Amino acid sequence: MIEIRPMAVKAKMRKRHWGVSVSFLLVVILPLLLIGYYMFERATEQYGSVAGFSVRKEEMGGAAEMLGGLSQFMGGGAGGGEADMLYAFIQSQNLVSVVDDNLDLRSHYSEPYERDPIFAFKPDGTVEDLVEYWQRIVKVSFDQTTGLVNLRVVAFSPEMAQEVANEIIAQSQLLVNELNATARSDALRYAEEDLAESLARLKSAREALVRFRTRTQIVDPESDLRSRMGVLASLQQQLAQALIDYDLVSQDTSPSDPRIVQAQRRIDVIRDRIAAERRTFSTEEPDSEVEGYPELLAEYEGLAVEREFAEQGYAAALANLDIARANAARQSRYLATYIRPTLPQKSEYPQRVMILGLAALFLFLSWVITALMFYAFRDRK
Repeated sequence: MIEIRPMAVKAKMRKRHWGVSVSFLLVVILPLLLIGYYMFERATEQYGSVAGFSVRKEEMGGAAEMLGGLSQFMGGGAGGGEADMLYAFIQSQNLVSVVDDNLDLRSHYSEPYERDPIFAFKPDGTVEDLVEYWQRIVKVSFDQTTGLVNLRVVAFSPEMAQEVANEIIAQSQLLVNELNATARSDALRYAEEDLAESLARLKSAREALVRFRTRTQIVDPESDLRSRMGVLASLQQQLAQALIDYDLVSQDTSPSDPRIVQAQRRIDVIRDRIAAERRTFSTEEPDSEVEGYPELLAEYEGLAVEREFAEQGYAAALANLDIARANAARQSRYLATYIRPTLPQKSEYPQRVMILGLAALFLFLSWVITALMFYAFRDRK
């Protein structure tokens, strides 16, 4: 026999069903209605002004390149350092305080506080609260690859949004000008210090060379050596001629002939003179009055190299100073604004639909998770 179970009775609302429905209303529907009421009835219209700028550095060229790349001592091309600095400066308390003093941020952003306490600023807030609120109304994005800084300022009126964006750009330009002035003064000071050191080194090298010439009575040892070599060559020629004369006389006369004695004396004197000249080129047996030429040449070469190096350093320092003075007369860094602060014509904030959608999503997920956890705990119990 086949037993047929009775048909299921019609479903009825039970206590747990009412509990789930009431929790859905309390957790999802009621907060969503409150959020919607606040967003559409109390939230103040906000306007966004957009701006974009970057820090550029003037390229060195012309005379600086003809000086053999000396401009590299003045710094390289524009990098991301200045843009990084501006990115941090725009979010700093210093800028917030300056903009507040110039535009009275507190009065504008705290005006709708009684009606809209969520999006407005608390009137009695501290400067730290104002900086935290600044992060909400000013959004800065920075692209490190291109060095472009994008800025968006939100305010309760289109004019105020544009004024705040213009003030940010103006204060950023002042910061860039300060960087320019500091860089120019530092570069000029360093160039002048390098020039003074190079000049002192050149003077010292030249004075050392003058002392050498005064002590040795030799202007140029190389030229003096060539002249002495010429004297030695002349003595050797005279010695050869004296030997020839001696041979010619000795063939026809006796050894006691006065001409032979005179010729021999001439040969001896020339040989002694040649030996004395050769001793001046030796360091082993130096002459009592003249230093050895190897020592003189070594000392002179060292002094000449030092003077040449000092002259080159002085020329480089002088050219570097000229470049520093040329750069001091112009602005090497400047703020290039490629998007001027816009004047908005309609309010874009708060984004009511997006906020309601996100609120509905998170409230629904919270309700589902809470309900599942409740039933899982109850079934386990």
